[in-house]
Amino acid sequence: MRAALIALCLLLAAPLGAQQKAFDVLDYDLTLDLPSAGKTIDGVAVLTVRRVASADTLVLDLLDMQASRVMVGAGAAAFRQGDGHVYVPVGGAVGDTLRVAVTYRGAPQDGLIIGDDSQGRWMAFGDNWPNRGRHWIPSVDHPSDKATVTWTVRAPSTLRVVANGRLVEETPLAVPRDPDGAAGRNVPRTLTRWRESRPIPVYLMVIAAAPLARYELGPTACGLTEFGGCVEQSVYAMPEFRDRLPGEFANAGDMVAYFARLVGPFGYEKLAHVQSRTRFGGMENASAIFYAYDLVPKSGRDVAQVIAHETAHQWFGDLVTGARWPDVWLSEGFATYFAASWLGHAYGPAAFTAEMRRDRAQIVASEKVAQRPVIDTIETNLLALLNANSYAKGGFVLHMLQHEVGDSAFFGGLRDYIAAHRHGNALTDDLRTAIEGRAKRPLGWFFDQWLRRPGFASLTTSWHFDAAAGRVVLDVEQGDRFGYFRAPLTVEVTDAAGAAHRVTVEVAAERTSRFVLPLPLRQAPANVVVDPDAELLAELRSR
Repeated sequence: MRAALIALCLLLAAPLGAQQKAFDVLDYDLTLDLPSAGKTIDGVAVLTVRRVASADTLVLDLLDMQASRVMVGAGAAAFRQGDGHVYVPVGGAVGDTLRVAVTYRGAPQDGLIIGDDSQGRWMAFGDNWPNRGRHWIPSVDHPSDKATVTWTVRAPSTLRVVANGRLVEETPLAVPRDPDGAAGRNVPRTLTRWRESRPIPVYLMVIAAAPLARYELGPTACGLTEFGGCVEQSVYAMPEFRDRLPGEFANAGDMVAYFARLVGPFGYEKLAHVQSRTRFGGMENASAIFYAYDLVPKSGRDVAQVIAHETAHQWFGDLVTGARWPDVWLSEGFATYFAASWLGHAYGPAAFTAEMRRDRAQIVASEKVAQRPVIDTIETNLLALLNANSYAKGGFVLHMLQHEVGDSAFFGGLRDYIAAHRHGNALTDDLRTAIEGRAKRPLGWFFDQWLRRPGFASLTTSWHFDAAAGRVVLDVEQGDRFGYFRAPLTVEVTDAAGAAHRVTVEVAAERTSRFVLPLPLRQAPANVVVDPDAELLAELRSR
């Protein structure tokens, strides 16, 4: 998701309570009947649930929809619905596994976005982030609860249905059924089934149902998927845009291969890129990325960057999901940084450095960065967590972490982090532990300084040439707006002959530091540049 394209206002629901933590949803088997007009849908959600602590009531999140029947195993349950939840008495003991089936009906006001496309054709798209899946899916709607999912969708045959996972079947129906009644009873209908065999959070569980044309990108990233073989990728767009494909999606294969080589194999059955009605610039639904309707026909580096951002999420956010909302930077910061990294890979190092400079300028100008840390445990509005902290600053912190520990420890640690938490959840300290394991030194100071404190460093630098010693002397003074920061600082010295030399000094968390650069020079240098590659999150001044 690109924060600049978000137009959403949503308050944070209550955190996952002790009662709800007693249950772990293992699988969703979701059956939907979609209309040919209107917004009313019929659904049956069959949940396989494991009880992990003592509790006798399963609490499911459900808004907008009315449950008419709940079955626990083969018996009907005396459920109660209210306050945005369905309360299901389940009895039993710790360690048992339950099969809970909820039959429901209604017109979702959010989560499943139903409307018309630019040509007036009916369509529906799941758009669940952050906790809007509860508007149309009876669920434990929290990122810490991941499960596999099967989608069985009966819809008008004029629509193509795309969802998470592998396509299992597309079967014409002999007897049409339309939840909106007589208006659609004569419309031919098709049953489409998709199966996602890897656990994902509810906010990534989606369907698309629209008149979509499919463009095959073919096998990509061969040998770099946990399923073996290649990653099958395709683009789904409105028919009038079919001739403009693949456009920037021609880069999709290289993106998956690039990220897989850096951090580990792709984790899902396929990757679809879908033109949709998401309210974000892009939404990283596992194996089925949804893009803003107007983005797909466009071209240019900015479009490629959005595709790279959402593709990076397939590892960061999807494969490894933050266990709590304040750690959303583990999703958005990584996607931001890895998209920039891909730009450098595709367009050259200057493109990457330019992106880091743009991100740094955004960070320095942000009121949110000045007021709140990246790991914001106080904020109670999920929308407010999508800001320059979780995107730009989170990404820049990774940039600095790579510079701090070196490429080998950084990428080795990321591979360890992905491997340890693959198809599960993680916290920021899990990432720190993985990087420390490769760097062979503690990094708590780094994570605390950059992620648990607001702001950024403020450095004023000056230099002079000590002719007697043949050395450049660098003075660094830190501003105290956000306190003092400890950080490595790269200095590039261009000598009188035009040759460039680089030295890295360690700035202490103090007001002033002086460094005598270990470069023997016979003459005063032609130039001295501090932080030439935008590796430090600081407001830099010289005098």
